[in-house]
Order: sequence, then structure tokens, then C-alpha cells
Amino acid sequence: MSSNLATLLEQTCARISPPSSEAHATARRRLDTLTKPLGSLGRLEDIAAQWVSIRQQRFGDPIHKAVYIFAADHGIAAEGVSAYPSEVTHQMVLNFLADGAAINVLARQHHAALHVVDVGVDADMSGVVSLLHRKVARGTRNMLHEAAMSADDLQAALCVGIELAMEAAAAGYNLIAIGEMGIGNTTSATAITCALTGASVEDATGRGTGVDDSVRAHKAQVIQAVLERHFSHHLHSHPLDVLRSVGGFEIAAMVGMTLGAASQGVAVLCDGFISMAAAALAVAIAPNTHGYLIAGHQSAEPGHLLLLDHLGLSPLLSLNMRLGEGTGAVLAMPIVESAVALYTRMATFASAGVSEASG
Repeated sequence: MSSNLATLLEQTCARISPPSSEAHATARRRLDTLTKPLGSLGRLEDIAAQWVSIRQQRFGDPIHKAVYIFAADHGIAAEGVSAYPSEVTHQMVLNFLADGAAINVLARQHHAALHVVDVGVDADMSGVVSLLHRKVARGTRNMLHEAAMSADDLQAALCVGIELAMEAAAAGYNLIAIGEMGIGNTTSATAITCALTGASVEDATGRGTGVDDSVRAHKAQVIQAVLERHFSHHLHSHPLDVLRSVGGFEIAAMVGMTLGAASQGVAVLCDGFISMAAAALAVAIAPNTHGYLIAGHQSAEPGHLLLLDHLGLSPLLSLNMRLGEGTGAVLAMPIVESAVALYTRMATFASAGVSEASG
């Protein structure tokens, strides 16, 4: 493991302080003075207070949004756990770059800058323009037989995310969504979920790309075997060991970006199951990261609900989606913007000359 890479991770985690409790309390007091019955904006008030606690003195700055899609392949796909072949990862990356995917439509609709990152696609992408080239390797190893990645490759993938988070903050983005593309990654996310939460494989395994009952049952058997191989003698594995053993390069990069964003005071809108698995690992590595997370939506994957409960996060949307790509997080962006707009633009009872409630 490179000492420089390890130092970057350590320094990033050391810079993550919890969002300001003082700013949060100040925001709550202001919300109670706005021209509305107390608490009548519901979750929007929670979001506004969280935004102020994260951004502190910069809470009134314009919201600049971006979505980062991390793409990588998984060796476990060789075990027939997906409805699609591995080459779809490469093909979908090209579709993102050609502006043809759901995330392209939603990012354009909601004015979020879209960045596509190759962190481990099993194809030669070297000549592809408009792609962020950060490839660690051409896919992970098959975690059914060995650890998904080496320690050096894990550190490299984490640092891809950390460095891109630093660049995002420097570019002025203060609200980022993190998405992914990688055939086989719901299998990886399920193994991570079971390792972190102790949930059973049966409860955590979903249909991923839309597999039928027989493939889902096979997928669950593969995940059980993976867990027995890597964790049967380690009931409380370190989150970095979990990530190295059963993760993916895109998941590691998402962990790094989540940590990096928190270290820079940037709010993170989590997407679906894969994104939440990365967020849960980030919190396990650096607990102060938790306060920077906003759950964009609840997907149809059962493991996603397990992770939301594990982290104590309540999703803004529930649309029965299971697409990934950052789509659910981008759909939630206008809700965050609305909450902040209400907080910063509504009149107070005093400024509007409106009588407050009695008693």
C-alpha cells in the first residue's frame, strides 16, 4: 500500500467534523419565526436545518449541483448473478456520454452537471472523450474465490473518489449526487449490507437488474458462500476489510467521494442501494460523515431499506425505483433546493407584521 495514498485517506477522515450543532439550533429558531404554523413545513424544515448546519456561514450561497457516476465491472458477474452480461457496463458508459440514459435526462432537467468516471470498466476506454479516466483495473476479482481487490487497488479507488470530491468543492459544487454503473454490483452491495448490519442474505437479496426467482435464489446462494469465505471467522470486520473483500472499484470510489465531500463541507445526496452501501461504509470508517448525508430515495431493493434503517436515514422519495445511475438522488435535488429557498426567502412574523400564534 502506498504511504501517500494511505496518508490521503487518513488526512481526509481527520478533517471531517460533524456539522455545526450551533448552526442547526440557530436554523431551528429561525424556522420557528417564519410566517407559518410551527413545524408546518415538515421534512423541509429538517432539510433546511441540516443544510445550514453543513454549510454554516455559507448557507445562503447559490446551490451548485453535480452528479458523479462511477463505473466499474465485477468479477462476481461470472457467477450468473445478473440478468445482463458484463459488457453492458461498458455500453452504458458510452450511452451516458452520448446523452441517452435516464440520468442524462434528469441531470439536464434539474440543471445538475454530470460527470462520468471510469474507475474499473473491463474495456479499453482510453480514447473515449468526455470521460474521466481514473481506471484502477479492468474489474475486480471474483470475490467467490478471493478478495475482490488488493489493498493497493482499494486505496487507489478510494483516492479517486477523494480527489474528485476535492475538485468538486474547488469548482464550487455544494450539493452532489453519487451514482454508479456496474453489472454485478447489487451482489457486492448485498454482501456489504450483510457484513455491516448482520442481516440475513435472504432478507437482503433483491432482484437487482430484474432477475427471476431462480436467479435470485442462485444469487443468494452465491452471496452466502461469499460471506462464509470472507467473514466466517471475523464477526466484526473493519469496514475497509469488508470493502476490499466484497466491494467494487466504483463502490470504493463512492466511499472516497463521500468522505472527501464531508471533509469539504459539501452535502451528499445518496442514491439507491449501491450508493447507500458506500455511504454506510463511509460512516463506518468516519462516523462524522453521517451528518452530511441526505437520502434521496428508497429503492425497491430490500437491502436499501436495511441500510437506511441501519443509518437512521429517512428518504425524501419512494418511487419504487431500482435503476441506479444517481437518478433517485437527482430527482430529490429540487426538494433540497426548495427547503433552502423557503428558509432563506420567507418573511418572518416580525418583518411581515403578521401576528404570531397565541399561547
